Amino acid sequence: MGEPMSQTLLEARSPAMQRSVTPPMWRLTGARVATGAATAITTDLAVINGRLHHAPPANSHRRGAAQMGSPIPVQTVDLRDYIILPGLVNAHDHLEFGLFPRLGHGPYQNFLEWAADIYYPNRSPVKEQLSIPKSVRLWWGAVRNLLCGVTTVCHHNPQIPCSFRARLPVRVVTRYTWAHSLALGKNVAETFRSTLVDTPFIIHAAEGADEQSRAEIFWLDQVGALDPKTVIVHGVGMDRAGHELLERRGSALVWCPTSNQFLLGRTLDLDSVRQHRRIALASDSALTAAGDLLDEIRFARGHLRATAEEAYAMVTNRAADVLRLMRGEGTLTEGAVADLIAIADDGGRPCDSLSALNLERLELVMVGGEIKLLSPSLARRWSNEVSANLERLEIDGVDRLIAAPVRNLFNVAQKHLGKEIHLAGKRVRV
Repeated sequence: MGEPMSQTLLEARSPAMQRSVTPPMWRLTGARVATGAATAITTDLAVINGRLHHAPPANSHRRGAAQMGSPIPVQTVDLRDYIILPGLVNAHDHLEFGLFPRLGHGPYQNFLEWAADIYYPNRSPVKEQLSIPKSVRLWWGAVRNLLCGVTTVCHHNPQIPCSFRARLPVRVVTRYTWAHSLALGKNVAETFRSTLVDTPFIIHAAEGADEQSRAEIFWLDQVGALDPKTVIVHGVGMDRAGHELLERRGSALVWCPTSNQFLLGRTLDLDSVRQHRRIALASDSALTAAGDLLDEIRFARGHLRATAEEAYAMVTNRAADVLRLMRGEGTLTEGAVADLIAIADDGGRPCDSLSALNLERLELVMVGGEIKLLSPSLARRWSNEVSANLERLEIDGVDRLIAAPVRNLFNVAQKHLGKEIHLAGKRVRV
């Protein structure tokens, strides 16, 4: 399901996004700031050159900025009554499928049966979806992640060109190698052997409920492709011995529960999840998932009884470890990249606030110190210049201002899909 990206649409940006705005230095005051899944403190944060710092006294900001090479004056924003959490890390997605509806009538024995059942490129709805330029579909996939608080996402497909990737409102992981799967991948063992020791090698494996799926983990081990840099996506078909082998080799696992449930009628049980030190929770594509990463958190908590602490870790620091991210993603530590989200504070633990998070409660997303999403009410606390560089989008009745060429994207989608546009099952309007 792919085609060359339109060069014209690679460059598509809204008039607001074309303005050149020098990245500011922020002082965020009064909020509770998560220090872990279960702890938070009321403190100020400084965002300088896209990094987090404990805010010095207000009268020392200009000196501090100059020492860090930034001549930009500080802009102070009062975030009292909010809690700041790390930006979420989505360890597995296929960005170009964000506008697709769920397809299929499972459960299936494995993903190959599903693919054979749904992939008819000359029939609706696949035909209309694939007629949308790939660049536009990738944009929508990035927007899907942004709207639920994801600041870093791993796209399981060929690398997106750097010039285009830099325009997206979320960070797309670049340091990894990949194979689609054992069945559809090419030169899987060779790709693994060419992967640097500190770089993830990511592959769909054991995505099924049959014997072939169960055996895939052992085949990877036999060819020497199972070690600490290996990241297995799904793993539903693994038996106890497979899980033990994966953990023994130090490999990582990415869990996509609603996608698994839709496709296979089952997913990993909580005992299997808890066997793994290196595990992340991810959304997978809209083709099979229930919605977005927040829907995965709710499913893991409500249906599978994962604890709030477990869910929090699997979309923050543990997900960052699985992807070997190296700039403090998934944390709010001193010097970390300034990826954060803010929601109204109910006084509870950060992990409980995340478990209860939905699109309406998410009011701020910052990626690398740049504001990518604001609620209209929170936008009043920022300068007019900030809002001028965002465009309005309504999703399931919730208004948000986001750093995306919304109107252009919406118009192109309507041209191919008709009046009503849904993003991962949620209706969007401009």
